[in-house]
Amino acid sequence: MPRTLFIDSTPDIDRVWKQVHGPGDIAIAVNMGPVGEDDVPAKVAGYDTVINDATYFNEATLKQCAGLKHIVFLGTGAASFVDVAAAQRLGIKVSTIGGYGDTTVAEHAMGLVFAAARHIATMHAIVRSGGWRPMQGMELKDKTLGIVGLGGIGREMARIAQGVGLRVIAYNRSPVANATVPMVTIDELLAGSDVVSLHLALNDATRGFLDHARLKKTKPGVIVVNTARAGVVDGPALLDLLRSGHVGHYATDVFAKEPTPTDEPLLKLDNVTLTAHAGYNTPEASMTMYRRAIDLAAAG
Repeated sequence: MPRTLFIDSTPDIDRVWKQVHGPGDIAIAVNMGPVGEDDVPAKVAGYDTVINDATYFNEATLKQCAGLKHIVFLGTGAASFVDVAAAQRLGIKVSTIGGYGDTTVAEHAMGLVFAAARHIATMHAIVRSGGWRPMQGMELKDKTLGIVGLGGIGREMARIAQGVGLRVIAYNRSPVANATVPMVTIDELLAGSDVVSLHLALNDATRGFLDHARLKKTKPGVIVVNTARAGVVDGPALLDLLRSGHVGHYATDVFAKEPTPTDEPLLKLDNVTLTAHAGYNTPEASMTMYRRAIDLAAAG
């Protein structure tokens, strides 16, 4: 039986976790996070399996985790927090959990579309500070939404977007059978979209996928929404085009470093909407994810 540690629970997670982890399940020790990289080896000492929400396991850290055999990552984007290649070289299995929150994440992405189109976060901050600035926004009906990555979340995004009157086109890196929206090339999508929503997994092929050249192919004033991973966008290129106004608004739930450090450049811009990597975070999606995590840990 594996000795398992949930390394970085939070009060919000714990409330749902306790509803899912039952007496018939394997024993799982729960540590409340966050956990700094330097503290990881001591925390995981004596455990062979770790359930990980948002703790960083770089190669140096992994090498210090003697006895660690399995990391179960809560989500699909393990590469943002775990050096997966190093783990493989060290014989540490990395499991991910997909499909648990397709609707939940798509709903969050659509919320970011509305927030960006109508400057909701910006006006909220102005009004809360005692100011008043009615900002002109974008009506979404009959505008074009380009979905980059038509997997489970992308398909849900298409369904929701069509319901509010958006024209939807999509690009996928591999052929898609039975696509419910027109499939186009990435250049066609970027040139024709008023809003671009990213739903790509992060890997070596997609890191920096939206680079300066591709971002320049978008319409002036385009809205870019990212509920995938920060790494699929070239950060310096994005900042440059946000500052120039070519990218009109960037609405993101994901960052290169989480929690965001105080020197994160996006924090200094007005044409952004920022949320705390919470797209997956509803009780419905979380219960499914935690159930799968427990089962993966038990399977070893």
